[in-house]
Amino acid sequence: MSTTELPASHAELMDGVYRWQRHIYDLTRKYYLLGRDRLIAGLDVPAGSTVLELGCGTGRNIILAARRYPGARFFGLDISAEMLETATAALAREGLSGRVTLARGDATDFDAKALFGVKSFDLVFVSYSLSMIPGWEKTVSAALAALSPGGSLHVVDFGQQEALPSWFRTLLRGWLKKFHVEPRESLRAVLDSESARTGASFRFQTLCRGYAWLAVIGPGR
Repeated sequence: MSTTELPASHAELMDGVYRWQRHIYDLTRKYYLLGRDRLIAGLDVPAGSTVLELGCGTGRNIILAARRYPGARFFGLDISAEMLETATAALAREGLSGRVTLARGDATDFDAKALFGVKSFDLVFVSYSLSMIPGWEKTVSAALAALSPGGSLHVVDFGQQEALPSWFRTLLRGWLKKFHVEPRESLRAVLDSESARTGASFRFQTLCRGYAWLAVIGPGR
């Protein structure tokens, strides 16, 4: 597992948050991190492709994706050493260590060549991480910069619960705040703007009455 210089404050915060939570993370999050499996199913990864997950956490998503697309090579980046320890163990149990490479790094500013020995990726995906990353807009830009020509960026995260009762939104925001999670109100606008800047296509859909947002930035408009 490779490492680079990291912003100490955020790395330490994430290690503190997940030092103990990582042991029950997947069990508890499956009930409210909706849309993750839909994102994985929509990757449609061709054999021989390279795929990067930013904010890979416990490895739950990258393991499912590697199983679903056995002909591809996968790479995972996370800022938390604690989460990467869990992910490394999970990959070993699944017999996927040879097909998945993990590295510790900052998703807002990373050098793919230095971390993974790979200059770019055919697909990049980000699942419920932008809502935890300070300066998350930089992660979107960094992800697009890491794509090979014709590549695509896939994002799923909390929406604005726009079609759900206001009391539900208030309770959810209060709960998420305990874990340093903040749904990004401007997520759709930023992704649309970045797709226009790069001349890419943009697909967006709301899930569960706006509970979650799912987006893809792909080849040419």
